[in-house]
Amino acid sequence: MGNPYFSFKQFTVYHDLCAMKVGIDGVLLGAWADVKNANNILDIGTGSGLIALMLAQRNPDATITAIDIDENAILQSEINIKNSPWGNRIEVGKNSLQDFMLSSTKKYDLIVSNPPFFINSMKAPEDTRTTARHTDTLTHEELITYSKALITPKGKLCIILPINEGEKCIDFAENSGLFCNKKVSVFPKPGSPAKRLLLGFSLEKRERENTHITIESETRHQYTPEFTQLAKDFYLKL
Repeated sequence: MGNPYFSFKQFTVYHDLCAMKVGIDGVLLGAWADVKNANNILDIGTGSGLIALMLAQRNPDATITAIDIDENAILQSEINIKNSPWGNRIEVGKNSLQDFMLSSTKKYDLIVSNPPFFINSMKAPEDTRTTARHTDTLTHEELITYSKALITPKGKLCIILPINEGEKCIDFAENSGLFCNKKVSVFPKPGSPAKRLLLGFSLEKRERENTHITIESETRHQYTPEFTQLAKDFYLKL
């Protein structure tokens, strides 16, 4: 869904300099996740640190823990975070969610994840790309189960997934006692089918808020007003 250049106001990251991988999925989740009253945040599968940095920019009171199992991703995120204005509020660790769950003594007001989403599909030849995109190391059921155990009573889990995987996650989560309160269908452009779901879960069961967002207008590379409003604080030009 595109890889635009990205700006964190004072902190500008270019692909060639810092290898900051920026995709629309991460931008959407980082700009959309509810950071209100989220003093302790956990970013699962942080990758380049994109979402953690966005959340730090949006909530000046938040302390963020960012974990990933890929050593190169950890190195990349550490460099990006160190060079940002928010490095003192973001802690990065090489850890799987399964191991992190066993050692963590903290509960989180917000958990975010742009998780692996390919299930039983052809693997990419590069090991790191396969890990980032497939659910072999972290199933969606595990993500839901462990996140439920790690959030505070009023905490939230916010994720982005393709449509089919997202719907399955909603069903599994609700059967597990974690309820989808917010659901945003993401359309790449007018007239095209939705490709992603932004999902917000909590322990409180209430009427779901169903909305949608379209990324581009009918003219390619021209963003819609709704996407511009959501993401304008993070782009050099939009």
